[in-house]
Amino acid sequence: MSQPENLMSGLLREINRNRELLHMYEEIGPAGVFGAMFIKRNINDAEKAIAENDVVAMVRAFKELQESK
Repeated sequence: MSQPENLMSGLLREINRNRELLHMYEEIGPAGVFGAMFIKRNINDAEKAIAENDVVAMVRAFKELQESK
């Protein structure tokens, strides 16, 4: 059984996962620009929520980052 994850650790995990995705989208070239733009925005939103200690924005950012594929 795995340990429950708190919001901050889950958010940081998703930020890192999305950074890896961003790198893959950027390697695709012009075809990946549109997707990369959204991933960058989501990462920036998450980092801003953390910096401002805005729990509601963190939850929103977490959900957005989870949806990235």
